[in-house]
Amino acid sequence: MTDRTDKTAVQTADKNRVVIFDTTLRDGEQSPGATMTHAEKLEIAGLLDDMGVDIIEAGFPIASEGDFNAVSEISKQAKNAVICGLARANLKDIDRCWEAVKHARRPRIHTFIGTSELHRAIPNLSMDEMADRIHETVTHARNLCDNVQWSPMDATRTEWDYLCRVVEIAIKAGATTINIPDTVGYTAPLESADLIRRLINTVPGADDVIFATHCHNDLGMATANSLAAVEGGARQIECTINGLGERAGNTALEEVVMAMKVRHDIMPYSTGIDTTKIMNISRRVAAVSGFAVQFNKAIVGKNAFAHESGIHQDGMLKNAETFEIMCPEDVGLSGTSLPLGKHSGRAALRAKLKDLGIEMGENQLKDVFVRFKDLADRKKEVYDEDILALVSTTGEGEDHLELINLKVVCGTGPAEAVLEMDVGGVETSATCQGDGPVDATFKAVRTIYPNDARLQLYQVSAVTEGTDAQATVSVRLEEDGMIATGQSADTDTVVASALAYIHALNRLRVRREKSGKDTPEVSYKDLT
Repeated sequence: MTDRTDKTAVQTADKNRVVIFDTTLRDGEQSPGATMTHAEKLEIAGLLDDMGVDIIEAGFPIASEGDFNAVSEISKQAKNAVICGLARANLKDIDRCWEAVKHARRPRIHTFIGTSELHRAIPNLSMDEMADRIHETVTHARNLCDNVQWSPMDATRTEWDYLCRVVEIAIKAGATTINIPDTVGYTAPLESADLIRRLINTVPGADDVIFATHCHNDLGMATANSLAAVEGGARQIECTINGLGERAGNTALEEVVMAMKVRHDIMPYSTGIDTTKIMNISRRVAAVSGFAVQFNKAIVGKNAFAHESGIHQDGMLKNAETFEIMCPEDVGLSGTSLPLGKHSGRAALRAKLKDLGIEMGENQLKDVFVRFKDLADRKKEVYDEDILALVSTTGEGEDHLELINLKVVCGTGPAEAVLEMDVGGVETSATCQGDGPVDATFKAVRTIYPNDARLQLYQVSAVTEGTDAQATVSVRLEEDGMIATGQSADTDTVVASALAYIHALNRLRVRREKSGKDTPEVSYKDLT
């Protein structure tokens, strides 16, 4: 075991430095339907690393071969961030986690166990038996890795004396970070601050470790609880992009980071986050997860910097600070939305993408440019949001099923869809009637490609204003316990619906083929 002073978790001399621990790829992905592909996980990890996230919790390696491979590959590609894997409190989990993260320049093992009375009943352990388990597993993790994080799941509902006892055991066993999870979003800001403060002041050895906070948003207080914990002495915040996560989600990275930046006068803390990259990664996470950002979401919502009221508009024209407490440019917005048109060339598109914070290779740019030209021929003006929709729905190679042509007739009677598709290189067609054009189209898809997938979500949102606006459609399908999300954008809502449905079916097909080796060995429901 190395000396405890070797803290590879970006501990700095600045006592007001707050470490940002992003768990979008682990806790965020546990949102039903938010499962990401291997390529998407690598992409999001790269964006997190590039924006300055200190620690990326890349996944739960023992959950599946897919999770293990993603964590392993992310560990190899990370340039700056600590790469962390999650493990339950048993030796098999910890060994598997280490095998995945050991390739990282800066690896971390995060092990946990539920310590509240309710959670102790799950493995049926007495307080003493659990204490012994904690000592054994944290010691084992520290013998493998210098950087070990330990979490008492449901800490905010754990008896005070027992919480102090097990935190002390974990510190003595070698944990370098102690994370205090509000697993069910139960606590309130005053309690959050007080709990961290009391632990630091009470537990022997607390000065030698970093205390972290992990809050859920069940009562809408995750951001407030996380910031309060920092006031109490925590110096690591666990969070996700867009607040993605189980149930009501986790603390939103963009909210805590911008709160500390905008209100530095009362929260004099700093992070290493390049805030100008927030909007780009927010949009990308929304696209790959299929979880759209609500329009009035703080920081990253479509309306976060929009002003419609006459009084507000008048104030903005005279002085933007009248109604805006931060600049759009601070989070990666250009501040204006200048449209491109059908006469715009590839150089103009490349410049616009760069202005939006998006870098892409020539092959991907070529694909986006072809689709941009097609859109520009059908739409008078192509706005920033249109470009972002094109980028977010770029093909991913899962093209066993492809749409060739769709014609829909609808009116006062049943709608009829005439669909042509390519299925594994074979062109086929079907004509079906339904209760509306989308229903008829989906029935035609199922006729051509029979499946038992159940539609869990069908969501349509306009990308911009006007009758020629693109519609972004998200479709979530479930089949035999596997969930896949498809998304597409088009000026024709029915076409966008068909493309999104086919995209989801392609993803289900890929996952079905992998299911023999990718069936989860554990349930995610027991995670922090």
